[in-house]
Amino acid sequence: MTPPHAPQIPVVVLAGFLGSGKTTLLNHLLRNRAGNRIGVIVNDFGSIEIDAMTVAGQVGSTVSLGNGCLCCAVDASELDTYLETLTGPAARLDVIVIEASGLAEPQELVRMLLASDNPHIRYGGLVEVVDAAEFPATRQRHPEIDRHLAAADLIVLNKTDRVSDAELAAVRETVGTAGARAAVIRAAYGRIDPELLFDPVLRPDEDDSFRQLTFEDLLPEADRAHEDHLHAAYESVSFTADVPLSPRRFMAFLDSRPAGLYRIKGFADFGAGDPGNRYALHAVGRFLRFVPERWARDEPRRTQLVLIGSGIEAAALHKELEACQDAWQDATEELERSMWGVLRYVRQPDDEG
Repeated sequence: MTPPHAPQIPVVVLAGFLGSGKTTLLNHLLRNRAGNRIGVIVNDFGSIEIDAMTVAGQVGSTVSLGNGCLCCAVDASELDTYLETLTGPAARLDVIVIEASGLAEPQELVRMLLASDNPHIRYGGLVEVVDAAEFPATRQRHPEIDRHLAAADLIVLNKTDRVSDAELAAVRETVGTAGARAAVIRAAYGRIDPELLFDPVLRPDEDDSFRQLTFEDLLPEADRAHEDHLHAAYESVSFTADVPLSPRRFMAFLDSRPAGLYRIKGFADFGAGDPGNRYALHAVGRFLRFVPERWARDEPRRTQLVLIGSGIEAAALHKELEACQDAWQDATEELERSMWGVLRYVRQPDDEG
């Protein structure tokens, strides 16, 4: 029997050169957190202005942001220590955001996270924030930005309200070329939909009728994230199938998923490949993780997926996923071998310390 898995906390790396609007985006996420408790790891507290608080502190300390969120000021050597602290049960966090500025090169942070032995976290993506108005000058001063873009899972073209359509198109083309397979979305004032990065939380232990109001509740409606234009920046595609998936065909789809497809989440049913389990799927950029979970008694056996990205074609994705179905599965040796393609993306108990 597969051992139960506690939910893993996504860790999002937020990167971008000085002036790109990275901190503005971070404060926007904290104000519009979709019910999540967020842990933030930064170099200093001075830039975090959430909840109209004046947050002051020193490296090595932690403060509460008054809304269930926590903020830590650390240096790179303390990263693992604070990840351990923030993933503890007492913190009750749902998401962790690391502001990459000054801590390390974003690629190094990603490598540290992927190599981490902490069983409570999963990689939540590298988000690179780009100042669309200053991009040509920034690229001239910092040619390494191409390297950062190439490593990104999601690129946010910020301050698009300050450029013409022609200038934006030129920046978009350059960024798209350097960013290779990353999804690219446009924004102004760092306002992106939080659901690009993390899912809304509904806590069964909290009665919404009696809970204390947070600063998020008191913000003017215009400052909240759930505005139509934010959702227009990306596409979301849902796929449901009552027929089991072929492990081989589905892995071929995942291995060749198109540029711009940023996140895939949901559950896959591999039928006779593993009749006892459904497989929770977390994909961000090129990162992929499966978590086997026991089917509940009388639970309908089906695949349910949500695919999120920019510039993706819903009809094409549906057609590819439909081709992954296998109505004539038999528990054969070939099917067992094809499941190894899935199992190599499952974190093994021996890896969890």
